[in-house]
Amino acid sequence: MQHEVRSLRGMVTAPHHLAAQAGLGVLQDGGNAVEATVAVAACLAVVYPHMTGIGGDGFWLIAEPDGRTHAIDACGGAAAAADLALYAGLETIPWRGPLAANTVAGTISGWAAALEASGGRLPLARLLRDAIHHAEEGVAVTRGGAEIAATKGAELRGQPGAWADIFEPLARPLVEGEILRQPVLAATLTLLARDGLASFYDGALARAIAGDLGRLGSPVTAADLAAHRATRPAPLSVPIAGATLFNTAPPTQGLASLLILALFDRLHAGEAESFDHIHGLVEATKQAFLFRDRHVGDRAYMSIDPQAVLDDAAGLDEMATRIDLDRALPWPQPASAGDTGWFGAADAEGRVVSSIQSTYFEFGSGIVLPKTGITWQNRGSSFRLAPGGWNALKPRRKPFHTLNPALARFDDGRVMAYGTMGGEGQPQTQAAIFTRYARYGIGLQEAISRPRWLLGRTWGDNSTSLKIEDRFALDLYEELRAAGHQVELLPAFTATMGHAGAIVRHADGLLEGATDPRSDGQVASW
Repeated sequence: MQHEVRSLRGMVTAPHHLAAQAGLGVLQDGGNAVEATVAVAACLAVVYPHMTGIGGDGFWLIAEPDGRTHAIDACGGAAAAADLALYAGLETIPWRGPLAANTVAGTISGWAAALEASGGRLPLARLLRDAIHHAEEGVAVTRGGAEIAATKGAELRGQPGAWADIFEPLARPLVEGEILRQPVLAATLTLLARDGLASFYDGALARAIAGDLGRLGSPVTAADLAAHRATRPAPLSVPIAGATLFNTAPPTQGLASLLILALFDRLHAGEAESFDHIHGLVEATKQAFLFRDRHVGDRAYMSIDPQAVLDDAAGLDEMATRIDLDRALPWPQPASAGDTGWFGAADAEGRVVSSIQSTYFEFGSGIVLPKTGITWQNRGSSFRLAPGGWNALKPRRKPFHTLNPALARFDDGRVMAYGTMGGEGQPQTQAAIFTRYARYGIGLQEAISRPRWLLGRTWGDNSTSLKIEDRFALDLYEELRAAGHQVELLPAFTATMGHAGAIVRHADGLLEGATDPRSDGQVASW
């Protein structure tokens, strides 16, 4: 796709075409953008299981037609039994296996909270219809999904649970075009449609989930599930030239995403794709990440008010002065991995949704529950095994999240929902897309399709270099190296740069949408 999709009645963008079509169908049947987003989220859990699932967490930003913008935090906390004693003798929490499955999955509670707030019209069975169908009848494995399953199979097939039974039914990884069927997950989604989303946390389904988790060695119990609630924290916001930017509050890295753009707004950057543009955003990223890594985590354990940081214009001015416009700040800091699905929707009433959900690593903890077909996340593996300090493991504490959906309200009436998967790359790709579109006037699709960069690591890569796709002008790479950046060239349209998408609603009701050629996605509209 080389151009924006435009329409007036409704639009959905998602990193898999079947999920986008599921959301569009809900809009066409009279549903609103929130209902469409739930349909997309459910469908992605089936057709993109290496990236997301109902055993993970999610976050929402919703722009209402009346000008309100609100958020939903569907992040699960650590199990009551997840304490330092559980990991005695270990230096870190394992990335895979039962001890990595140590937090409640909050995604379903986010769907429920969003639907409660939206005043939706369609029954839950209609919203989950396509996801149930694709789980029962099967879906063709994508190239990206096949590559990840083949690459990660060795570390996943030996995990307790049903991973190998579901994802390697022929005793080998499924290849592109073969059919993945998940009938047990279909039955679980059918139960949710019948009994309601609350049944994930309390009731027969919750007991089945907790029973499987316990038998497989996870510390998450029925009591942990019953204690979970999605919350509705105020979204973070910051004004820049021509717009107000929104993102989600901690434990997400939404503060970092907003800081990058607020700092860049204070720089006198040159033309699009110039050294000033790329260097300025990379150096703003470093300042934002340094601040994030000192302060951001579970809000209950933070010593600063993130919104107060964004409201302090003088403080932002001072932070921007730390950026050397000619030289790169040395960057040895480690980074965070993660795989995710971002998706968005807009309806004819003027509602725009930006949403993201994830099981953290590819296939999460690798624990797939035999009775429900749910792949459980490993988000809690990011906790530090320390008695205190940043992101230290505590029972019921929320883990730090790379997830963060973005939204902007422009002074001229436009509303933009945008985001991406990709761990450390999420704030950086958001900054690339937004500055190209909003500051330099580049079309929405081209803003996503143009070459991107990533400081740090993602997709399990430990390198902290500045990774750049090889489609920029050749002299840019030399300018960046001369300034002290450790430049590493990557192939064109590499999935390392994440799977981005965006929707813009104009003041006159015109909708524009774009999706990432690096993904299996689609913009569906009418």
